Amino acid sequence: MLIIFLILGLIVGSFLNVLVYRIHTAEELFWDRSKCPHCKAQIRWFDNIPVVSFVILKFRCRDCQEKISWQYPIVEIFTGIVFALIGWKFFVLIDTASWLPTAFYLFAVSSLISILVYDYLYLEIPGSVLWFSIFLTIIFGLYSDGMSLLSLENNALNLLDTKIYPGVLGAMIAFIFFFSLSFFSKEKWMGMGDAYLVIFLGLILGWPEILLALFLAFFLGAFYGIIAIALKKKKMKSQVPFAPFLVMGTLITLLFYTPIINWYFSLFIG
Repeated sequence: MLIIFLILGLIVGSFLNVLVYRIHTAEELFWDRSKCPHCKAQIRWFDNIPVVSFVILKFRCRDCQEKISWQYPIVEIFTGIVFALIGWKFFVLIDTASWLPTAFYLFAVSSLISILVYDYLYLEIPGSVLWFSIFLTIIFGLYSDGMSLLSLENNALNLLDTKIYPGVLGAMIAFIFFFSLSFFSKEKWMGMGDAYLVIFLGLILGWPEILLALFLAFFLGAFYGIIAIALKKKKMKSQVPFAPFLVMGTLITLLFYTPIINWYFSLFIG
């Protein structure tokens, strides 16, 4: 089954590349055929096969011979791997109750990857993707809690076992923290877009999982900054997009929260 999720991820990754480019250029998303960004020639369907076409074309446009950005296969492969991990984590073929959560998390990670790529390229978080994703996440949480409530005999549901309550709590705490960093530093320490992004992350992960995601984001960001400065790729005052680190921290937490926490506490117990 995982190979199916991998292939689906490669296809979705190809679409996310188009999504990022067309949001930035304000082009029609669904109806216009893909074009080479250099010569504007329409890309043939057999040149649009994820990863494979990139290799066959030897990393160049068939028409103008300009180099194709490595962004395209990297995003496709990364999305494929994340989709396979989501399938491994959440999907059980014989359990139909796992199908909807799996579909939601596939949507959520697709949104996260598109935000990661967009912010990395343009130092901006695409509001259209973010707010639509927040809306659907709330709808999914309400629906899941409603189904859980209906399945209980006494119709009593522990708040901590719901999707919405931990999600809203995590989103509020993360937003207040990031909003404060942005507001009091006048967006020198953190952009306001990141404060809005953590609302989405909090809704996905909930409380207290969001804490691990934020810790990992700051750790990865600091590690990247140290390496970049050491290699003289960045300076101390260089602007670095933080959304990619928030997204990576969220993906790691979503997939591996329990083993990471168990490992952490084992350091003190054992």
